[in-house]
Amino acid sequence: MIIPLAGPLDLDATLGSGQAFRWRRQGAWFEGVLGPCLVSLRMTTGGLEFLSAPEPEAQVRPLLVDYLALDADLEAIYRSIRADEMVGASVGRYRGMRVLRQGPWECLASFICSSNSNLPRIQSNIEAIATLCGDPIEAPGPARHAFPSPEQLASVGPLPLRQLKLGYRAEYLHQAAVVVAEGRVSPWALREATYEEALDRLIDVPGVGDKVANCVLLFSMDKPGAFPVDVWIHRVLEEIYPLEIRAFRRRLMRRAGPGRPRPGRRRDGAMIARNRLRQWGQQRFGHYAGWANHYLFHDRRNRP
Repeated sequence: MIIPLAGPLDLDATLGSGQAFRWRRQGAWFEGVLGPCLVSLRMTTGGLEFLSAPEPEAQVRPLLVDYLALDADLEAIYRSIRADEMVGASVGRYRGMRVLRQGPWECLASFICSSNSNLPRIQSNIEAIATLCGDPIEAPGPARHAFPSPEQLASVGPLPLRQLKLGYRAEYLHQAAVVVAEGRVSPWALREATYEEALDRLIDVPGVGDKVANCVLLFSMDKPGAFPVDVWIHRVLEEIYPLEIRAFRRRLMRRAGPGRPRPGRRRDGAMIARNRLRQWGQQRFGHYAGWANHYLFHDRRNRP
């Protein structure tokens, strides 16, 4: 089936920019798992072509449109974030990269696993978790599994997860699964909450700090103002906006007043703590700060 596109779509950047971890490139095709289905995607002259199994393509189509944010008003987003010259340059290089709307539970679990890791390792970990306790997908080709539900993951326990080379993340992941399985936090319900409400609830989940919470809010909960700050974004902001960040730091220090700890002060020099950088980014880039963030992130990772 082919989905006609109303705007640009950079499939390579969208699926390979560190938002989701279950896509494999095979020539012109991208193969991945979307819920209980194996889905293959490629760009054609008519739009986006896809195949799905075992669910029929007509049933998967609306899920794919939502997942890839094909209904997003990309031109309106670009008008907002291209007001910043550096973001505009990143958009020019990766025009059509979309911010995904993933399943909230899988996204939450994936970014707990991403802490202090790298993309190939995260991909390997997520695939191993799915193979361990996810439902097998009935589709031709190599065996793939759906991502396990919170209940499936909670029933496994932390030891088998440690054996998947998750390290300290295994305990956090298991605890998060228990919290969600018991209904203490519902990632699906948070998609309808405000940014602030959802952020507060996510930070209560074991293994979730400000950065992971903002990744989940941006990449699965349709919160375009979420602004995750990891080592790459920290680096790019310090490189591109040193004067603005220095002025922001001075304002924070004045607000702290004499005799109080200075915000973001570290032994290796005056640096803004990452949650402060998140606030700065949200103020600078506005409603679509998360889209600006992801364009800067992907562009910086692909530069020498």
